[in-house]
Amino acid sequence: MISIKILGTGCKKCQTLEANVRALVEKHQIDAVVEKVTDINEMVNYGIMMTPGLVVNEKVVSYGVVPKESQLLTWLKG
Repeated sequence: MISIKILGTGCKKCQTLEANVRALVEKHQIDAVVEKVTDINEMVNYGIMMTPGLVVNEKVVSYGVVPKESQLLTWLKG
């Protein structure tokens, strides 16, 4: 099972990233747990400078942007 964390406080980009990730997980039947992290202290622990952040299996794969669907799929399917 894949662990996915969306790091963000609720901005438009954060909402878009979360919606995109959840839609891809469902559409492609990816065995994953998607968690939204809004705690600033936890975000700082991942070392991101801008939101939204995307963490897959405890590895930061992007921050500050909403990646394209093809890139998200690459990360989610590992």
